Amino acid sequence: MQIIYLDSVDSTQKYLKELIREEKVSLPCAVVADFQTDGVGSRGKLWSGVRGNLFLSFAIPLNELPKDLKLESASIYFSYILKEMLCEFGSVLWLKWPNDFYIGDKKIGGMITNLVKDSLVCGVGLNIAEAPPGFGKLDVVVDRDELTERYFNNIKKMNLWKQVFSKYKIEFYKNQNFYTHNKNLIISLGDASLHSDGSIVINGERIYSLR
Repeated sequence: MQIIYLDSVDSTQKYLKELIREEKVSLPCAVVADFQTDGVGSRGKLWSGVRGNLFLSFAIPLNELPKDLKLESASIYFSYILKEMLCEFGSVLWLKWPNDFYIGDKKIGGMITNLVKDSLVCGVGLNIAEAPPGFGKLDVVVDRDELTERYFNNIKKMNLWKQVFSKYKIEFYKNQNFYTHNKNLIISLGDASLHSDGSIVINGERIYSLR
């Protein structure tokens, strides 16, 4: 995977999406920045940038994704691969449905996904050095470049969705005291049931991550 390193950028995701639209890059490709000024978080919110944290976006052609991966659950798939790798470093972080990284009850990062042309673009923000007020940071010391390289090596394996999901569903109970958003409503995950395609059902309604 080609990796573009930047000192500063408004958003690694915006930058990479523009490269793809203008056909200035071959895929798969990733963009890593030391600092970003206008990061994109869940539901279009600003993801605060602190120098030294992980600001990463990568794009993979759709025809290179696992054949059994439903695009609506791609954020779960790629988030869990990163979560599992960080746990190998000794972290106790967990993945809140569908795409947020938590340690205890503090959010330390997240992932969002978008379709651009015939590719899936994933944007990752992770507090590995410092945390803005109200957030937490990773509980182990990692080198950003080593972390990135190991992550992409794990992605290259392209494990089937069912392999990743089988491990994720064991930990889904950790969501029971948390909430998610759907149609501008805050909904408790306490009674949510997780289905094999990554969707959840709450009060009879099926919800996909759609991020």
